[in-house]
Amino acid sequence: MSRPALHVDADSPLAPFEQVREQLGDLIAAGALAEGDRLPTVRGLATELGLAPGTVARAYKELEAAGLVTTRSRAGTVVAPQAQSAEVALRTAARVFATQAVASGADDATAVDAVRAALRDARNDARNDARYDPRR
Repeated sequence: MSRPALHVDADSPLAPFEQVREQLGDLIAAGALAEGDRLPTVRGLATELGLAPGTVARAYKELEAAGLVTTRSRAGTVVAPQAQSAEVALRTAARVFATQAVASGADDATAVDAVRAALRDARNDARNDARYDPRR
């Protein structure tokens, strides 16, 4: 999946780092950037947007402070685990499944039956797990 384009509006009252932070945060929240997706390098994004590297670095630091991304020296900056809501994560997984179902030629009824069977299996597995609490 290609990364959605970011842009900086020079006429905006928001500082450029805030625009970058806000756009990336919105993409993460919407599921357009998923857990583990790598963000561009600071220098690469700065060049792409015509900004100073320090501006992009500040946006990344604020995203990290908010728990939306993690930065590791060799891995770069990636979307953090649990950065998305459970609903967005579920929709993302459903989209991946639907794409695979369409590619395999499955009709809607077959795909829905497969989901029902998987849910049934998951619930049975959870019931057999000693940590399962049906009140959750």
